[in-house]
Amino acid sequence: MAGTIDDRLKQIGIELPTPPAPVASYVPYVRTGNLVFISGQVTLGPNGLEYVGVVGDTIDMDDARKAARLCAVNVIAQLKAALGGRLDRVRQCVKVTGFVNAIPGFGNHPEVVNGASDLFVEVFGEAGRHARAAVGAGSLPRGVAVEVEAIFEVE
Repeated sequence: MAGTIDDRLKQIGIELPTPPAPVASYVPYVRTGNLVFISGQVTLGPNGLEYVGVVGDTIDMDDARKAARLCAVNVIAQLKAALGGRLDRVRQCVKVTGFVNAIPGFGNHPEVVNGASDLFVEVFGEAGRHARAAVGAGSLPRGVAVEVEAIFEVE
C-alpha cells in the first residue's frame, strides 16, 4: 500500500526509477539493525547517464545541483527497494555524503550537494534533515559530475 511519502513524491512530480544493478563488486544497499546504508548513486536518468563532465568546466552550478538531485532520486529508489516498497518506514535520514567532480580550486561543493539535501527534506520533511559531507573529487565513475551516498534510520 502506498503511503504518505509516495504521495509526496507524486505531488512533487517524481517517479522513482527501477534501481539499477551494481556495475562492480558491491551491493546497492546494506541493512543492519535499524540502519540502511545506500551505496553511492550516480546521475543515471531514464536515457542513461546524465550530467557527465566536470563542475566548473563543462557543468555549471545549476546543472550540478540538478545532478545532485538526480543522485538523490536514485538513493530514494534504492531505499524503497531496501524497505520492500515502504518508504514510510523511514525515521531519519542520518548522513549524506556527496562527491563533486570539479575543477581544481572549486570551492562550492556544499552548494552543489544541496541539490540532494534539499530533496531529502522535501520528500521526508524534518526526518530528511541530516549530517553531511560535501567532498571534491578529481574524477568520479563513468565521468559523472556528482555521486551521493546516504544512511537512513528505519523502522
